[in-house]
This record gives sequence, structure tokens and C-alpha cells, in this order.
Amino acid sequence: MARKVLVVDDEKLIVKGIRFSLEQDDMDVTCAYDGEEALELAKSNAYDIILLDVMLPKLDGFSVCQQIRDFSNVPIVMLTAKGEDMDKILGLEYGADDYITKPFNILEVKARIKAILRRTMPPQSAVEKSPIIESGDVIIDTDGRRITILGKEINLTTKEYDMMLLLVTNPGKVYSRENLLTAVWGKEYPGDARTVDVHIRRLREKIEVKPSEPKYVMTKWGVGYYYQQ
Repeated sequence: MARKVLVVDDEKLIVKGIRFSLEQDDMDVTCAYDGEEALELAKSNAYDIILLDVMLPKLDGFSVCQQIRDFSNVPIVMLTAKGEDMDKILGLEYGADDYITKPFNILEVKARIKAILRRTMPPQSAVEKSPIIESGDVIIDTDGRRITILGKEINLTTKEYDMMLLLVTNPGKVYSRENLLTAVWGKEYPGDARTVDVHIRRLREKIEVKPSEPKYVMTKWGVGYYYQQ
């Protein structure tokens, strides 16, 4: 089945180039040219991944991302201007899974998309062995990519889920920010450790009763993060 991709950018030449390249890899590509159109498409269709530009007419990319997160965990990759570090940080804060800096190489875009899609599909062998993981208050359904804590399902983004799954399946093991970045985002990911800090903070806001006094995702000062069973 072809993977469905939504590409959102007001620069039609960029959209045309991305669409042509992705369709060469048998992906089903839908295009939108402003934030309102993108939001409506995301509400009415199920996409496997969304490429979302920050600077859009009618509704900016941050607002679109934030509103999509109210009803969907679809992976979102933000397209940001070169050197705009604050755009990258804000994108992660609003729920984006990744970002790509303009101008970009289309081969990089395709590689990042494929990497994210691979990670959002759980390995078949892992699912066959243990579709349900239980660790204290936490239950993870690896088949449905759902996490429940104390009977309440937690709405996590793709990267938040991947990071939580890694920590829960390795309780007590301390991961440095660099190790988490490599394990969750991949070796080729060009971002830095701030990406991990932002996602840990957002994860704690969702899973902890008091994020400032975490019970599950703990900090080993000067070393990294670990899951406390």
C-alpha cells in the first residue's frame, strides 16, 4: 500500500519538486498551499506523514502543527528557514517530530521521510514476541503504538512514543542525550541534544502528575535520562 504524504508549502515550485520526487518512490502525495487548507486536509484524511512549512499564508505552520496534535499523532516534519534555530525549537514544542532546514537536498528529504516511516512501523518480530509490554503503571501496546498509564491512554507524538518505548523496555538504563538522539532520531540526524531535552520535557508534561517531580522518566544529573520502574 502506498504511503500517504501531505506536503504543505506556499512555494509551488518546491511543492512540485517534492511531489514529483516522492511519487517516483510510489508514495501517494497530496499538496496544500496554505495553513487552513492543510488543516482541513489533515482532519478529513489519514496521512502517514506530513511535511509542513513554517511560513504559510492564512495559518502558520506552528498553529497548524499544534491543532493537528489535538486529534492526530501523524508524524510531522517542519520545514524551517536556514539558521532559524528558534523555529526548530518552537516546532518541537508544538509537537513536530523532526525538522528539515531550507534550502534542502530532496534526497535528504526522502531519506528522512523513509527513516521516520520505518520507525513508526514496529518490527514484526517484536510484535510477535510481545505485543503488550507492562512495567509498573505503564502498559504499552506495540501493535497499536498506544501507551496507557494508570488506565488512561496518553496521547504521544511519534518521537515521544519511540523514546518512551526505548526507556521502558530498558528500565534503569541511563541514556545520554546523544545516545537518545541516535537511538530515536537516527545516526544521520543533524540536530543536537536540545531536541532530546524538548521531547523529554513534553513527555513528562503528558505522563507525570507533577512534571517537576517525575515518577517515571528520571534524570541522572550530568549523565542523561532513564526510566524508573
